[in-house]
This record gives sequence, structure tokens and C-alpha cells, in this order.
Amino acid sequence: MSNIIHTAGLVKVEDHSEVSATFTIEPLHNGYGMTLGNSLRRVLLSSISGAAITAFKIEGATHEFTDIKGVKEDVVDIMLNLKGVKFKIYGTEPQTLRIVKSGSGPITAKDIETNADVEVINPNHVIATIDDPKTKFVADIVVEVGRGYRTIEEGTAKKASDMIAIDAIFSPVLRVRYRVENTRVGQITDLDKLIITINTDGTITPSDAFEEASAILVNQYSALAGKTKIEESPNLLETELLNNESNAESTEDVSILNTSIEDLNLSARTTNALINNEIYTIKDLFSLNDAELKDLKGFGSKALDEVKDKLAELEL
Repeated sequence: MSNIIHTAGLVKVEDHSEVSATFTIEPLHNGYGMTLGNSLRRVLLSSISGAAITAFKIEGATHEFTDIKGVKEDVVDIMLNLKGVKFKIYGTEPQTLRIVKSGSGPITAKDIETNADVEVINPNHVIATIDDPKTKFVADIVVEVGRGYRTIEEGTAKKASDMIAIDAIFSPVLRVRYRVENTRVGQITDLDKLIITINTDGTITPSDAFEEASAILVNQYSALAGKTKIEESPNLLETELLNNESNAESTEDVSILNTSIEDLNLSARTTNALINNEIYTIKDLFSLNDAELKDLKGFGSKALDEVKDKLAELEL
């Protein structure tokens, strides 16, 4: 039993909110809690697909160190604020979107003119503030899909010369915490339980992020495994459950076999004949065949038919 690496299962998902959930995985082979927890955490934080602004252009600003007339923030501050806008993109192509705002007041993410392929997740996020009512703020932004972190140098070559490139964090997973606890199944006591909590930015659910990270790991390891196949081992929890059900059925069968003859509601003559021949339970009945029953003192064919009918009624 100890030589088998059993297959673990996702036994519980606890949703704390739309952006936070805890996943419980067990039973894991001894030491696999840390192995699986660390690999899942690294993939969740670095490799889940997401969207981010990679470049922008503001009318009246030639570079990132320019002040914009009528706008409270300078271009550097606006650039930092743009990094906080969260998008969900339905597709893989880069999207160029426009922001147009006139009059005094804050410019928020809801002022971004989106299309059918783009959704803004945090529309109340402030991008800039207009403090001159005569000012008109116009900007173009480029939103791309990617994974992990991209530096300015990696993205500059793809942008038009009049665009200001910015580094981008695509990962929609904000935080991953995990811990490993001891668990047991039946007589096996040296097993691990992995409890992992995932927080996202709202552009993806924790469950979708968890499944994508797991799929990435499966694909990576499948490519390394080549043609080598390991026979799938049984899930310990499922096996234990089946054993418990089997034991419960066995216990139930034993209970029925120990039922007293007097509780079968047979005729008084048949009941007395059985008891007088020291047949006290259904188990005692099963110890004799038809011929032996017929040979019992005071027990004839009629009594035998009555007993058979009663056992058939009890599905025995």
C-alpha cells in the first residue's frame, strides 16, 4: 500500500467572495503537499493569462515628463493610474481604445470607450483629474493580452513612435497562500492535505485561475513524460468510501441474519416447530437445506413453503 502514489482530489472549494476562494486537495502522498502547493503558487502568480495597458498617447503630451494644461496630474502620475485599470478581453488581438472627457472633474475608467471585445472591470478607478472646465482630455490606450510581466523594452518595438510604452503586469492573480496539514485515510496516517487560497483582481474567478494553472502544469509534465505511462492509482477517499459502504452493507446483512424467528410473523405452528428444533434465527435457517428442514420434527412441506414465502418477501 505504501508503494503506491495515490491520486489526490479536489475535495472542497470555499468561496469567500467573487475574487477570493480556498481550495482543499487531499489525500496527497507524503511530501507532495509542499511540492504541489509551491508549483501551483508559482504558476498562478506568473503564468495566468490577463490583459493590461501596454502603451498610451495623450493629446498635448510629447513624452512622459510633460505637464498637461488643465489637468491636475502630470503624465507620470497618469501612467501609474492607467496601470491600475483592469480589463477583460474576449480575444487575443491588441485593442486600441480612446478616452475623451471635457469639463472639470475626475476621469475614471468608465470614460474609456470600449468595444464588444473589451470590458472594464473597475470603472470607478480614477485615471486623472481635470481642474479647468475649459479643458478637453483626449487619450488613446493600447490594451494587450499576455502572461506575467513585460518590460518597456520588450514592448517598445511593437508600438507606434508617438505612443508612450509602459511596462505591463498581465497576471490577474494578486495573491496566493497555501499551507500543508496532516491527514489520514483509514489506516494510512502519513498523508498530506493542501489548502490553497487564491485572490484575483476580478478579471478571472479563483476557480478558473486554479484550473488554468493546473492545466499548464499538466501540459508541461506531459511533454516531459514522453511515452512513459503510470497506471492510474485509485483515489484513497473514494476507496475508503466504497469500503465504508461495503462494511455498512455487511453490517446490515448480519443484522438481518440475526433476526429472531419469532419476529418473522410466521404461523404459530411453524414458529413452534422451528424453536423446538433449536432454530432461533434466520441464520439458523440458512444453515439447513430443504431436505434437512423437512426432516425436522413437526415441520412438513406446508411449513417449508411458508418459510420460503417469508424469506422471499424479505428478499432473502
